[in-house]
Amino acid sequence: MGRTTNGAGKRTKGNARNRRIAAIDLFCGVGGLTKGLEKSGIDVKLGVDIDPACEYPYEANNGAAFLLKSVADLDADDLVSNVRGAGYTLLAGCAPCQPFSSYQQKLGPSDERWHLLGHFGRLAKELDPDFITMENVPNLARQSVFKKFVAQLEALDFHVTYEVVNCAEFGVPQQRQRLVLLASKLGPIALLRTKAKPKTVRQAIGDLPPIDAGEAYDSDPLHQASELSELNMRRIRASVPGGTWRDWKKELVADCHKRETGKTYPSVYGRMKWDEPAPTMTTQYFGFGNGRFGHPEQDRAISLREGAILQSFPKSYKFVRSGEPIYCKTIGRLIGNAVPVKLAEAIGKSIVAHVESHSGPQKRAA
Repeated sequence: MGRTTNGAGKRTKGNARNRRIAAIDLFCGVGGLTKGLEKSGIDVKLGVDIDPACEYPYEANNGAAFLLKSVADLDADDLVSNVRGAGYTLLAGCAPCQPFSSYQQKLGPSDERWHLLGHFGRLAKELDPDFITMENVPNLARQSVFKKFVAQLEALDFHVTYEVVNCAEFGVPQQRQRLVLLASKLGPIALLRTKAKPKTVRQAIGDLPPIDAGEAYDSDPLHQASELSELNMRRIRASVPGGTWRDWKKELVADCHKRETGKTYPSVYGRMKWDEPAPTMTTQYFGFGNGRFGHPEQDRAISLREGAILQSFPKSYKFVRSGEPIYCKTIGRLIGNAVPVKLAEAIGKSIVAHVESHSGPQKRAA
């Protein structure tokens, strides 16, 4: 169940307007959120990120420009020209989730990324958009920095709603829990649902050409799988879809899992199931030992391309220039950190439908 809060004021920018929504994507990464918003009909004009590795994939696959700059150093003057003349404006983004992830409990306010959400709120005040959307890990909702962010938006007269969703509900072939926030100055807004069945691993990647561990497919260098040691090759051959290392013979079990502290971590060194959504794609999904990232039947971890598809990127999405070297750790990080495209598309469609429902004269009441 989501939570909705109401802004106290009234939007007074006029009545009937053109329905074009222009957007800016903060913390844009390689463009998962931008691509989904574009597919929904929203005109994303600019993506902002501090990571130079994001620039090529962002601009090569999307119609927006890329600005290499920290959000902490942005002000409205950097942004306003990109959305001038639009009927409606959207400020979107996914602040780095690592400080709030359950996998990184030691991180906190001492991590500089912790405070980036505050800069998001500052920019919302300076730019004065019609809509805000933000996606992040569920744990963020329990943090004071998020509660402060919501309060900032309410003080700016936004109607705010947020909830934790499973991305599989929105056509992402992956079990991924994410916090989604929507805010509007038009009135209450909600994330639209469909009744589509969850997409499975087989439906997503079952038609990709088979490859071996350590091999790349000639026609798509991103369809490459990490090498496996002799021991890990024996382990994956002993693994069944949906199983765990507990199914192995004793000599295959890692020493850390033989200790009491390691026995509670079964979701590593596992194969995916063909006919279910994939597990959550992390930034290290290309490693067999890093989670249940073994291919359902081939003796290897899933490829970089397969991970991108399971994040619902189009199969043709470009991550590196032709002929440039592919670094698994870099590409894996960029893909694992991305907003799933299908979730972003659902967010965009929800905003577009919201505008449609408030179009026409005298329909901008709080």
